[in-house]
Amino acid sequence: MSVRIYHNPRCSKSRASLQLLNDKGIEPEIVLYLDVPPSIEELKDVVAKLGLGAGALIRYNEDLAKELGIAKSDQRSEHEWLALMNENPVLIERPIIVSGNKAVIGRPPENINDIV
Repeated sequence: MSVRIYHNPRCSKSRASLQLLNDKGIEPEIVLYLDVPPSIEELKDVVAKLGLGAGALIRYNEDLAKELGIAKSDQRSEHEWLALMNENPVLIERPIIVSGNKAVIGRPPENINDIV
């Protein structure tokens, strides 16, 4: 089983999700998305696997979101949200776990059980 986690080691939920995968005997591909931001195409693929709109992946409470004046009520196109996350990966909700053609946000980490 090929599993990928978009991981931020400083995030407790991300660490717990990685631990849950390891406890299941799964060694995922770890993507340190803050160091190497996912491309717009990669984000588009993740959003499709999540079955959500791109705006659902935004961390609206991040300081940067507040500085940029980003709100849930913003009327942006999918491409605009994807470009915003590509340019500012700190805005991406974490962690995201991808397995095959499915993905979940690991909040709570137990969401992982839905796909692995």
